Amino acid sequence: MGHHHDHGHGHSHHHTSNTRVLFWSFIIIFFFMIIEAIGGILTNSLALLSDAGHMLSDAAALGLSLLAFKIGRKKATLDKTYGYRRFEIIAAFINGVTLILISLYIFYEAFHRFMEPPNVSASMMIIAVIGLVVNIVVAWMLMRGDSKENLNIRSALLHVMGDLLGSVGAIIAGIFIFFFGWNIADPIASVVVALLIIISGIRITKDALHILMEGKPENINVDTIKETLKNLDGVENVHDLHVWSITSEFPTMSCHLVVKDSVNRDRLLQTANHEIKNNFSISHCTIQMEGLNSKVHKNCDLCN
Repeated sequence: MGHHHDHGHGHSHHHTSNTRVLFWSFIIIFFFMIIEAIGGILTNSLALLSDAGHMLSDAAALGLSLLAFKIGRKKATLDKTYGYRRFEIIAAFINGVTLILISLYIFYEAFHRFMEPPNVSASMMIIAVIGLVVNIVVAWMLMRGDSKENLNIRSALLHVMGDLLGSVGAIIAGIFIFFFGWNIADPIASVVVALLIIISGIRITKDALHILMEGKPENINVDTIKETLKNLDGVENVHDLHVWSITSEFPTMSCHLVVKDSVNRDRLLQTANHEIKNNFSISHCTIQMEGLNSKVHKNCDLCN
């Protein structure tokens, strides 16, 4: 059996920069959330209050993501042989579910306001404009992190982007209220933002659940891996091939290779690892080699 991995150095650098970004994002969002909540109460604006409520979830999401990175840096133990990196995905899952719940609450509140539109002060626009600037700054900071690769950062970014849209909605509602006296614009803006938030929440929850269920990474084709390994000199067959992720930046693979008895197994193992790493960006893989007459896993239900 062969085992190969070299995933340590890059992750350490990413974790440090991501942690710093999340910390300052959390501080900025938390303090402005308090200002926006007070402003929403004073102006009687649901668009502003829902935005403040979403900002509260932003602060919680950023705090949870920050905690996930801190816990994820703990070293592997005999009890947790892969370490604590999977906690990042649990945090992303919680963030996704939170987005969905917040959206449902905004829908509920907006429904009541459609029935009885309240008087809303157009001065809500001032706070909404400041909120927009704050969210743009935080979103820019998070985009400089690993928002494409890291699901935890992406879930935090989607919280902030939803909040940014909330500020835009509050500004548009404020304009309609100021110029036309359309108080119903306030719950309409809330519903539009809630729709965008719930879509993001469902997507993040689905992606996190896929990783928690040991699903294969989207960018990896299992059939192509199988063909690549089958085409190596000395390989007769490939079975029991599994590809999954520990966390969003940590793909792993294991498989069994049926090889000719005359093959140099050390050289073949080195070649196989090189092909998997270069062609599929999987640095952590475990490969077991079997002779032609081996009976290992012959009747295994998970073999493929």
